Amino acid sequence: MRLTSKGRYAVRAMLDLTTHSSGNPVRLQEISTRQNISLHYLEQLFRKLRNGNAVKSVRGPGGGYVLARSMDQITVKDVLDCVGENINPAKDIVGTEAEQSNTVEFHLSKNYFQNLGIIMREYLSTTSLGDLVRKAKEIEIPATEAPAPTATAPTSNETTGFGGAIRNPIGEVNQ
Repeated sequence: MRLTSKGRYAVRAMLDLTTHSSGNPVRLQEISTRQNISLHYLEQLFRKLRNGNAVKSVRGPGGGYVLARSMDQITVKDVLDCVGENINPAKDIVGTEAEQSNTVEFHLSKNYFQNLGIIMREYLSTTSLGDLVRKAKEIEIPATEAPAPTATAPTSNETTGFGGAIRNPIGEVNQ
């Protein structure tokens, strides 16, 4: 199993949307700037997220994207599934390999990795965007500073930066 940048970026973008929306649409350009992810790539990801019913698009002035469901109803697994991320560590153990490797060791390792896949899916299914957002509020991340001889403790406005401008909700919701 290998979680690709597609899955990592989708989760980061959804967390950004969750923390910055306050129920109002968020433009992809804003997410792109904050997360340093290509706008073109975000457009592709959000098309998949919209098709997977994780987000809704809002047209018109003040438009952007909003969560399609509550942040506590969207799991990390939902996000990864929407963008087509395969989290099965036993996905390659099929077909001719299984026919040619009919040994005890093959079956032990196959069962082990299938069980690992079950545990991973369960873990990803039990972690919601809301869980991660609440966890982020507990963690202070120091702001990036110019190299200095000694490190200083971050001030309250040098933490995660989960604030942001609230825009007027204008436009119609597309599903």
